[in-house]
Amino acid sequence: MSNVLVTGANRGLGLEFARQYAADGWRVFACCRNPESAQELAVLAGRHHNLSVHRLDVADHEDIDALAGELQDQAVDVLVNNAGTYGNRSAQQLGNIDYEDWSRTLRVNTLGPVRMLEAFLPHLERGERRVAATLTSLMGSIADNTSGGSYIYRTSKAALNAAMKSAAVDLEARGIGILLLHPGWVKTDMGGSSALITPEESIRALRQRIDEFDLSRTGRFINYDGREYPW
Repeated sequence: MSNVLVTGANRGLGLEFARQYAADGWRVFACCRNPESAQELAVLAGRHHNLSVHRLDVADHEDIDALAGELQDQAVDVLVNNAGTYGNRSAQQLGNIDYEDWSRTLRVNTLGPVRMLEAFLPHLERGERRVAATLTSLMGSIADNTSGGSYIYRTSKAALNAAMKSAAVDLEARGIGILLLHPGWVKTDMGGSSALITPEESIRALRQRIDEFDLSRTGRFINYDGREYPW
């Protein structure tokens, strides 16, 4: 049985990752900040004995280290760094930037996934697939930025992309691959009801990208449909 660890698994894309992997027979470590209020995830865990729920705040490095210790004997074939935040939408324009929120967003969107990768390297090395898939955004692409604004969210994802690109270079010799994945514009709390695709469609496509991955593609910035994006 293959093992997958998913952060931010209580709703949206993370919940759909957990649902699809569990249904396909994977051992799923589903992580979220407040398991006691994650009702849909609890229902999913009740249906699938191969899914366990774990408390994890990716902004808290002690939480990350504690989970790595709890799962120290487990292999992780696929690490899905999904947890993220947009930040305060009303304070991301010049002249009205919330710098405290910027710091919090960077801690969740950038530092969190990097710390997850560091903490779970031994688990990935024990796995067969050895893939760390991190959800990023086209809004982190500098080349694609033609509309400006969204300083907090854009920079958190651009920094994430840069960090994971370095990790791809550093870890290739150890057989660990890095995927940077844009999920598309998805109908979630963040994407809104006007988005183009459903979580099920997005995750099914992202799982295909993970399934077809090999080390020759490590460190690339890939759309859910397989297109490569510019940095």
